[in-house]
Amino acid sequence: MKMKISSISYYLPASIEGLDTLKDDNPEWDIPKIIDKTGIISRYISAQDETAVDMAYAAGVKLLKAVNPEQIDLLILVTQSPDYVLPTSACILQDKLGLEKSCMAFDINLGCSGFVYALSIAGSLIESGVANSGMIVCSDTYTKYIAKNDRTSRPIFSDGAAAVFVEKSEFDMMGPFAFGTDGSGYDHLIVKEGGSRNTPAIDQPYGTLHMQGSSVFLFTMTVVPASINKLLDDAAMTLDDVDLVVFHQASKLVIDNLIHRLSLDTKKVFTNYSLIGNTVSATIPIALADADSQGRLQNGDNVLLVGFGVGLSWGANLMRWASE
Repeated sequence: MKMKISSISYYLPASIEGLDTLKDDNPEWDIPKIIDKTGIISRYISAQDETAVDMAYAAGVKLLKAVNPEQIDLLILVTQSPDYVLPTSACILQDKLGLEKSCMAFDINLGCSGFVYALSIAGSLIESGVANSGMIVCSDTYTKYIAKNDRTSRPIFSDGAAAVFVEKSEFDMMGPFAFGTDGSGYDHLIVKEGGSRNTPAIDQPYGTLHMQGSSVFLFTMTVVPASINKLLDDAAMTLDDVDLVVFHQASKLVIDNLIHRLSLDTKKVFTNYSLIGNTVSATIPIALADADSQGRLQNGDNVLLVGFGVGLSWGANLMRWASE
């Protein structure tokens, strides 16, 4: 696709939760063991009255300092923690950001794979001439759904938002893509309340996140390496041709095992989960922004993006980095 990423901005909430808070709330937890598995030592927690749209707006405002809002005729909001069941949160965000009323706006209800899906959709709309340039915003507040004593989810998930400006390019910069879905595992990572099937409990008004960590891990190890290998075959490339790999920042355990299974050079893999945590749909664009700021990305680099998780859903794509 003749589309490129031209700018990325992100926002993290003011409240940072460290390991001391986890220990204070759960004295029986083995914190060193948790660190060994997750690799995460701090996470960002949205304020009680701070929503996904609020965070998306904060990230979007940062992006618009470098981008003319009149250029944007496409807005995609990737979130699984919308402000309301309806209307579409992207419509609220369009108004808050002051984007043109001729701008199409819609949500994508996907988590860890959502950014890759959004890139594919934005690229298709731009390539077909329906849109000229767009903003992809990923924003989630998973921590609102997590119980304080949930040892599986609480040490991992973090809140944050990323805004990405995409536009036409002269050359093919995006793709190919590879996607997959295994809905039989829908309940391996789920908030059962809040939709039409179940109503939230009084003591957990947002609903409660339930994650079968071992099942999600096995799913990831099964589908992700195979999907990457197929993608590389489709592109007539190998991992030697890839300059940087950016996985969804799930946890140390997950990424270390993917590196092992793919025989990846660790120097090619960028991670930032240690101090940021798993921000769900926002992990990949936040990692791209950090990699760029740290000098890990050069103009023309081949970058492999891989998202996987809740759904169960996965998506991967190759892209060429444009820093000029």
